[in-house]
Formats: sequence, C-alpha cells, structure tokens
Amino acid sequence: MTEETKNATHFGEDVFGEEAIRTYLSKETAKKLQATIREGKPLDPSIAGEVAHGIRHWAMDRGATHYTHWFLPMTGSTAEKHDSFLELKDGEPIMLFSGKNLIVGEPDASSFPSGGIRSTFEARGYTAWDPTSPAFIKRHSNGATLCIPTAFCAYTGESLDKKTPLLRSMQALDKSLKRLMRLFGREEAHTGCTLGAEQEYFLVDKEYWKRRPDLILTGRTLFGAPSAKGQQLEDHYFGTIPDRVLSFMNDVERELWKLGIPAKTRHNEVAPAQFELAPQFEELNLASDHNMLVMDTLRNVAERHGLKCLLHEKPYAGVNGSGKHNNWSVAYGGRNLLDPGTNPQENAVFLTMLCAVIEAVDKHADLLRASVAGAGNDHRLGANEAPPAVISIYLGDQLAEVVDRIERGVGGKAKKADTLQIGVDTLPPLPKDATDRNRTSPFAFTGNKFEFRAPGSSICCSGPMTVLNTIVAEAVDRIAGELEAAKVAGKAKPGEHTAAFHNALQKILQSSLKEHRRVVFNGNGYEAEWPAEAAKRGLPNAPDTPSALAALMDPKNAALFEKYGVMTKRELTSRHEIFLEEYSKRIRIEGTCARDIASEMVFPAVKAEYLETMEAFNSAEKAVVSAGTTALRESAVELGSRLDALRTGIIELEDALAGKDDKAILSSMLSLRTTVDALEKRVSASRWPLPKYRDMLFLY
Repeated sequence: MTEETKNATHFGEDVFGEEAIRTYLSKETAKKLQATIREGKPLDPSIAGEVAHGIRHWAMDRGATHYTHWFLPMTGSTAEKHDSFLELKDGEPIMLFSGKNLIVGEPDASSFPSGGIRSTFEARGYTAWDPTSPAFIKRHSNGATLCIPTAFCAYTGESLDKKTPLLRSMQALDKSLKRLMRLFGREEAHTGCTLGAEQEYFLVDKEYWKRRPDLILTGRTLFGAPSAKGQQLEDHYFGTIPDRVLSFMNDVERELWKLGIPAKTRHNEVAPAQFELAPQFEELNLASDHNMLVMDTLRNVAERHGLKCLLHEKPYAGVNGSGKHNNWSVAYGGRNLLDPGTNPQENAVFLTMLCAVIEAVDKHADLLRASVAGAGNDHRLGANEAPPAVISIYLGDQLAEVVDRIERGVGGKAKKADTLQIGVDTLPPLPKDATDRNRTSPFAFTGNKFEFRAPGSSICCSGPMTVLNTIVAEAVDRIAGELEAAKVAGKAKPGEHTAAFHNALQKILQSSLKEHRRVVFNGNGYEAEWPAEAAKRGLPNAPDTPSALAALMDPKNAALFEKYGVMTKRELTSRHEIFLEEYSKRIRIEGTCARDIASEMVFPAVKAEYLETMEAFNSAEKAVVSAGTTALRESAVELGSRLDALRTGIIELEDALAGKDDKAILSSMLSLRTTVDALEKRVSASRWPLPKYRDMLFLY
C-alpha cells in the first residue's frame, strides 16, 4: 500500500461520520440522525440515548477516556471542558455517557465575554449538541478526548457564541429561498450553503519566536526594520516549498484528513515565510467548525516541527498580511443557484440570485465591514494585496455588461451573446471562469460563487457568513414579495412560466439594479481615486474597527436581525460591546508590550552602544589619534540624539497608556516604532536584542 493510499484510508477515522453511524447505531436510528445531518430535519429526541451509547463505544474504541462539549464562545477561539466517562455505581467504576450528557452541558457562562448578557453572579449557561457537525476525536500526547460540537447560550436562552447565529441565519435563508423557489415552480427542497475557507498563515522558527515578546504576547512584530530582501522579487509565491515546511504541511494534512477535513491545496504565498492551505467546499456550518480545527492543527503541528504558526493578519510590517478568503455559494435541492446554468429557466434563477446578492451587499455593506473588523485586520485591509475597507462587488466585464443591460432595459447584442431577456433568451455562454480575478475586490464573483476576501486570517468564519446569509435572505424575501404582489406566478406548469411572470421579474430586477448597481466596481481598489469615487457613489468607508463596529448599533440593522430571528437587539448590542472591548484591550496589550520592549530591551542596548562609542572616541582623543575620531564623534552624537528620542517616545507612550484614547496609543506606538526601527540599523547586530526580519522571514 502506497503512502498516499494509506493516508486516504485514514480519512475521517477520527470522526463519527457516515461509516461510524452505520456501524455503531441501529438502522432506524442511523436513518433519523442522517436525515437531520443531510436535510436539516428536526432531531428526534428519542434517539439521543442510543446515539450517546454508540458515540461512547466508538470513542473508547479509539482511545478516548474523556468527552467535552466543544463550542465557539465570543473570544474568537474554541472552548472545551473535559469530563471523564468514568462514574461510580455501587462503588464500582463503570464507563457511562448518557443522552443528556450528549445533548446538553452546563459550562460557566459568566467567565466568557457576554457584553452584559451575563454578570459574574449569573453563571449558568448551556451547551446544546449540534448534530449537523459530527463529533470527533481530539488526540494529544497522552490520550484522546471525544469532542461534541455544540451551541452555547445563557440561562436566558440568549446566544453567547458564534455558532448559534450562524445556524439561525441558515434557517432564515432557507425559508426565504423556499418562498422564492415556489414562485419559480421548484419543488420544496433543502437549502445548502457551502463554504471554502482559504487559510493564510506565517511560520517562524520557534527559537526566534521565543526572543520576540511582541510575537508571544500580541502575535505581531511591534518593531522591526525592513529586510533588504522581502517580497520585491516576487519569487516566493508558488515557489518550491522548503523541505522543512513541506514536512510540516504533510503532517498537518494527515491530522486534518483523520478529522474528515478535506485539505486540498497548499502553496507558498506572496510574502516570505507565508503559506496557504485550502480545503474543498463543505456545508457552511461544518466548514466553519472545520476551519477552527484547521487553525488549531496548524498551531499544534508547528510545535512538533520547532516552528510557530502566526495567524495574525499582519505579523510583519511592509509585506503581505494574511487573510481568510470565504468562498460562499448557495444551493437548492442540490443545484447551485449561483451557477449561470445552460437554459432560460436556470438563467432566470441565477440572475435573480445575482441581483439579490448585489442588493444585499449594497444595502448592508456596513454590516459586512463590521463582520471583519478587528485590531489585526485594521493593519491589513488596503495594504499589500488585501482588499480596501470600502465594500464593493467585482463581477468581471461579461457579467457587468449583462447587469448593465438589465438595468437599462436595452436589447442589442452582448459580447458572445444574443439579446438578453430574462427567462426567454439564454445568458451569454459563460465559460467556467467567466470573470478575471481581482485581488483588490472585497467581494468578487468567481464563476459560480462569491469570494469574500476581507476576512482576516484569525477570524471565525461564522461572523461574516452569518451576516451574508441574513442580508441575502432579506433581498430574496423582498424579490419574492414583489413577485407575489404581481400575481403572475402559479399560472403555468411547474418549471414553466408565462411571459407575464418574466416581465414582472425583469422589472423587479431592473429596479433593484438601478438602486444598487453603485456597489459594483471592476477596477483597481488600490487606486487613490477609488475612495473618492466610492464616496460619490455613497458607499460607506470605515477605515478602522471602532468606526466599523458602529454599524452594530444602527437600529435598521437590529431590526433586520430581529426580523429574521438571527439575533435579538440585546444579542447584537452585546457583540458591539464585546468586540469594542476586545479591540481596546488588544491595543493596550500592544502598547504596554511596545513600551516594555523599548525600555527594557532596546534602551539598554542603545545605551551600551552609545557608551562604547563614547569610550572609543575618548580613548582616541586621549591618545591624540585623529583618524576615526570624526566618525566616532558623529556616531556618538547620532546615537545620543536617537537615545533621547527613544526615551521621549517611551514617555509619550506611557502617557497615552495612562489615558483612554486608543488612537493616541496607536499613534505613540507608530512614532516609537519609527525611532526603534531606525536604531536597529545603527546598533551592532551582536548587541541588538530582537531577531531581525532578515532572520525570521526566510525558512530553509
């Protein structure tokens, strides 16, 4: 058996998936559970006991001794509390795992961020089993634990996690699409949202990481002069993967495959020491959970290879940051609604969905921007191939022309196509890749899906995907409502429609595009003229996290989430408070760390260099040696001047930290960094206390 075949046989072995369900559950119970997983049908509570029994046996057969409800609190990471299967019955040890243990848990809800939903004395919270995301085994150096994906809510029933709103948003989109598809004569079916999350990351040698307090505490370098060679030669992207990194990647893939995560693509990214891992598309909720496991696996496997995985959006200044491109599509009855199709009926559905997404993104660009806001992403957006903070849609020339013709209601011929009339003539024959790629676009159509490029590398996919599902549900709902009001549906056989139906649909889409076409931008998002042009179009531009998060407090957005049952006003307000508090805390951690490094590590090194230079100058003067004294004098003056500037910068940062203005802290940090980075080029390499970019960015 080849190594490749061996790895394939291990795929999903640590997941309670289809094979395990058939093996460890009765046929009837397996059928009911699979109906919930595949079709979103309500879970039959009567099967919980048997499922729990089967999962325990399966987990113990794989070495598990403990179980945990694995959930996604508002910290942005995962959480788990381990309980042993061991219980005492009549003084005798037995291994038990009940239906109740499977369905519900009770972690402390007061110690997680709640934005005021929970107080310290109000500790009760619940985790609830999510059967649509299969249980899995998490292995560690001395054992294994059964992990049960769950939602997390307060005693009051309010969401305290990132999974619950996502599941609600998927329900909302399903309901809206069922309404619309009925009008198109489609039989009722299951809505399936899919996600492919492209994960970018940096690797750094662990020994260098240990000597960088900023990397340890903040995930990014707060100081560091540019390396003579960075990404200028564009030779790292898709280049030969270094053996050390390839060995790491192989181990990562083996771990992910065991967890049923279809890791598919790996390659060097643009910046030195930057890489990417991309999985195949999966159902949205599962893909979101899997991405959290991908990040955990990257970090854990890196340790075994003497590396550290950096998931911060901007670990190094002056080179590419790391994003997490969320490739989203939606299917109905197994058919991708964002696929243009090959006949008039499919074309009409596709164009309707395309217009719905355009409307949704334009109407709620502020929410999409808020969904990717964070201290790390503020350094990335708009820099080094990351999309700008202005949310716009890229369609490509061919689709842009189609949209333009619908909006203007004109005939004539489009490129490679005849006259377009929705539902009567076919769309232009779109090749597999009907659009070019635009790396500067935050939200781009890429053939049969949309790629949301704005999320940062450390983000949980649930947040932006919750927003996207909800805003598209609203747009789909509005279009369906107007079609119903036109009273043109239901007059033909299923799958067939009258001219009146298509005329009404064309008018609805035309009206929508007239109002929302402004969000479509096919140009270069890095052009200096684009922000001004975006402002003329009325597109919002939130350059930093505090301004972006303000959207969560807008009454219209609270009404939207409440209307579709995704979040209550209190839940939305709590998230505004949580995210804003997290942002402020991160800025203050960074500011304090920068001050400490500057005062405790950099200042002593510069002082020593200054004193050594002064001593050399004084010795030369005393020995009446003229050669070199000019250089020594000038060096001493320069070092002394920069030493004064360093001390001034430290004091200014201390003053900013004593205040309440986060912007003042960021400004003082940037000023201090300018001074420190200049000193890095003036102090001898043997004395400089921090590993340099030229050391950390090249892994061979």
